Amino acid sequence: MRRRAIVAALAVTALAGITVPAAHADDGTGDIQIDNVVVNGGKSIVVGTTDHTVTVSVTASDPSGIWDADFSLWRGPDGGDPYFDATDSIATDQDTTPADCVAASATTSTCSKTFTFEPDWWQTNADAGTWKVEVQASANDGSWTDRWAYGTTRLQRLSKLTVNASPEPVAKGQTLSVTGKLSRANWDSLDYRGYANQPVKLQFRKAGSTTYSTVKTVYTSSTGALSTTATAAEDGYWRWYFAGTSTTPAVRASGDYVDVQ
Repeated sequence: MRRRAIVAALAVTALAGITVPAAHADDGTGDIQIDNVVVNGGKSIVVGTTDHTVTVSVTASDPSGIWDADFSLWRGPDGGDPYFDATDSIATDQDTTPADCVAASATTSTCSKTFTFEPDWWQTNADAGTWKVEVQASANDGSWTDRWAYGTTRLQRLSKLTVNASPEPVAKGQTLSVTGKLSRANWDSLDYRGYANQPVKLQFRKAGSTTYSTVKTVYTSSTGALSTTATAAEDGYWRWYFAGTSTTPAVRASGDYVDVQ
């Protein structure tokens, strides 16, 4: 994926799992309609420390049929002309080639392109957060539409969470020590670093049940470490659960089984 200043083209950019379209310097001619846009299956884009590719697609229609489409992701101020408002923009992998378009009928097609996120090249921690989605589409009769902020998507740093409950086994009524660590991808150093001062829930699921219940909430240390105690009452699984933030996705540790005797 390449950063570049946003340059206008005859096309449409779109995204799914998004917000209400903005009336923000949009332009176009003719009767093209944007029927649906999907970015990464409608989910946030979560990237670890290696390259990650996602697909963006738009379903559009026009009486003459759809010829091509294009996309970009960008961020910047929320007003005025995006030519000047874009702080950063990301072009698709096929920036200079046509989108893959599949016709559903004589008037409607779904066109797709891919974006590759590369932590070892252009991504930094500051890139995590909300990005706007530009969609461009053109029809066989030469008409076109350009939606500069059709919606938004979230770019997040992959998170990891561990748990260890001890001692194992433990006598009923005795104290368990439950530890763990919350970390997330660091795109500046290409490794995982502790996520400090975050609320994480300690949860328990008794043996034979499929449901976890929250026991307490603990905050991570400056290094992302977690540590607390709990009373061993019955056999079951202990885990940590983090609800996530705008820059980091939710994550849960695999349950650690403790035999209570």
